[in-house]
Amino acid sequence: MGFRLGNIDGRAAFVLDGHYFDIAKLSGGHLGPDPMEVLLSPVAVARLSDLLPNASPTGALGDVTLGPPVPRPQKAFGIGLNYKTHAIEAGMDLPAEPLVFAKFPSCLAGPTATVEIRSDFCDYEGELVVVIGEGGKDIAVADAWNHVFGLTVGQDISDRQAQFATKPPQFGLGKSFDTFGPIGPFLVSVDSVPDRDALELTTLVNGEERQRDTTANLIFDIPTLVSYLSHITTLTTGDLIFTGTPEGIGFAQNKLLADGDIITTTIEGVGKIVNPVKRVSDYRD
Repeated sequence: MGFRLGNIDGRAAFVLDGHYFDIAKLSGGHLGPDPMEVLLSPVAVARLSDLLPNASPTGALGDVTLGPPVPRPQKAFGIGLNYKTHAIEAGMDLPAEPLVFAKFPSCLAGPTATVEIRSDFCDYEGELVVVIGEGGKDIAVADAWNHVFGLTVGQDISDRQAQFATKPPQFGLGKSFDTFGPIGPFLVSVDSVPDRDALELTTLVNGEERQRDTTANLIFDIPTLVSYLSHITTLTTGDLIFTGTPEGIGFAQNKLLADGDIITTTIEGVGKIVNPVKRVSDYRD
């Protein structure tokens, strides 16, 4: 049985039919409440999820605010120019190998969190986010999906002014401001999605569609990314991979984010995150 995991007030919970089920309570204490620790027990989590149809919910989702389903990963990777159409709109050559940068884990936020922008040059980038389950080194492409705990929706918010303030660009800084990594709403097991290799992604700003594509068009697919990264650094349970964004970014259309905007990011079978935008003090002040 597939499952969805949420972060309810810092506690891991299953989510089903508009309700949540506290994992520590459901397991009788065999699994703890920490969302990060739950990721270390994928088999136990899967077995516990089989109890949901006959279990009493802890509460209603409508009564809580969700946090990021993976709140404290050791590493968070971003992949640049991973859709051909996005590389074209950015005026850049297609990468011969994955273009990897780090997003500081401190940028992560929940699925309804406010994105705080600190310049007038901030952009949205809807992305599928991979969550590593069993870690490892030198993972083979053919075995890579076995190292994926689940999938979630993400936004790789980017301050273009900070990103391109120097040559070469500062991808890590420009994409790691606090709140620049909203993810959620849930961590979805891979067997819950309709087609793990072809999931439709859309991004809307104030109801206007800005991005629509499918992960089938990734230049470097998920197994390739997992394997590639693992040959460089040992992957650890809970590590995140923001897999890249398709064409339609604001920078290419002169439609950058502004105070009061609402970003809605949806991925087929995975979920939807809705993030309001607030303009706060300039980072250069």
